[in-house]
Amino acid sequence: MSENLSSGYKTRHLTPQERVARGKAARATTPRSSHAEFDPPPKRTDPVDIIEKQSETRVPELVPIRYGRMSEAPFRFYRGAAAIMAADLAETPRSDIRVQCCGDAHMLNFRMLASPERRLMFDINDFDETLPGPWEWDVKRLSASLVIAGRANGFSTKERASVVRAAVGSYRERMRSFAGMGNLEVWYTRFEADELQQQLGLALTEGQRQRWVQTREKARGHDTLQVFDKLTHVIDGRRQIAPDPPLLVRLQDLLPDTERGTLEKEIIRLIEHYGQTLPTDRRFLLESYRVADMARKVVGVGSVGTRCWIILLLGKDDQDPLFLQAKEADESVLAPYVGGSTFATQGERVVAGQRLMQATSDIFLGWERVHAMDGKRRDFYVRQLRDWKGIAVAEDMSAKRMALFGRLCGATLARAHARSGDRIAIAAYLGSGDVFDRALVTFAELYADQNEKDHQALVDAIRAGRVPAEAA
Repeated sequence: MSENLSSGYKTRHLTPQERVARGKAARATTPRSSHAEFDPPPKRTDPVDIIEKQSETRVPELVPIRYGRMSEAPFRFYRGAAAIMAADLAETPRSDIRVQCCGDAHMLNFRMLASPERRLMFDINDFDETLPGPWEWDVKRLSASLVIAGRANGFSTKERASVVRAAVGSYRERMRSFAGMGNLEVWYTRFEADELQQQLGLALTEGQRQRWVQTREKARGHDTLQVFDKLTHVIDGRRQIAPDPPLLVRLQDLLPDTERGTLEKEIIRLIEHYGQTLPTDRRFLLESYRVADMARKVVGVGSVGTRCWIILLLGKDDQDPLFLQAKEADESVLAPYVGGSTFATQGERVVAGQRLMQATSDIFLGWERVHAMDGKRRDFYVRQLRDWKGIAVAEDMSAKRMALFGRLCGATLARAHARSGDRIAIAAYLGSGDVFDRALVTFAELYADQNEKDHQALVDAIRAGRVPAEAA
């Protein structure tokens, strides 16, 4: 017996028949229909307490922005509430078949990305919370996000159910397909944007095909040069990051001269040392660039307040840019319920999980631990700031379009889980029927109800002056 450090479970080279038996045996202890359950305990932790606890280690002046963004709407709240849902999922039934979890698999964390071969892919994007855990948790977070977004769009209960069943059914069907594949065939599977359009074929209307093409072209336009034009300007002949406080603040405007110089050296050292975590060819490429400027950036919803630096590097000349983002990596929100990471740093945890779950990852993806000027050790992971990224706009989706998008998300999540977990056991557990699909329709509606209550709790806490909020 050997330990699979990536997925965290004990595994042997079982026969396919033994793995099928493992999956079917899990039905006896955790029936598929039981996943419909969500019955929070009477002493459920106050959701605002959970959010406040996360804020304790974050940049104080940015925390009100996080609360402000989360208070805007239930779906925005949900995007920042991965820690709350992790605590809730820990109380739900589980099959005890583990995979590398994304940890925050809501629908907007599935998007178009660039491969190193300059192909446009559809894949999972955010891995801040990645950790080995129950595969059901990712599927439940995806399902609940679809219901919450569907409610915001005014979908009927029947329409929301069809969206969830499309996503979960796609996950189940793809997992059954992966169960019949060889290991390399699963590993090489990827969803390219051009091929997806061909596969969907008649499922797309003419209008949907046109929107798909527009989305692809827009994603290809979101590259380093576009960011360069948008986020920089020339002052006294020198290319600099253009400030947009409080969301984007250059180091020069953030700290006094002495402290700024110390932090600047710290970030330059971070970039130099993180390069050691890259393959030698990519390290060689990184070393051909020089650091030109740096700034603090506010990102996302749940991540607001974590330390995030963007670094402008220049290559051949001042028109040859590379933008890197160094983002702080904290302990995964799943850790209290599934155990801590086996990796030495949280940055490596994020990078290892991303490389395992994504079909192909950013060529500059790496990690580093720094000893900050306040005396604390902090972990970071580094990647390109933007590289052909296309994000869905949930508010623009009809029920049919969201169901189609859900199908893509479900298939993508199944591929990611099939790489790290026992795909044959999961497929056997799910079976060919729709028992699990129907269970998650119920679960997703129940959790959307809870999310609305939690969102209201935050709004009430802001109104009462318990927590500060700022629009940005």
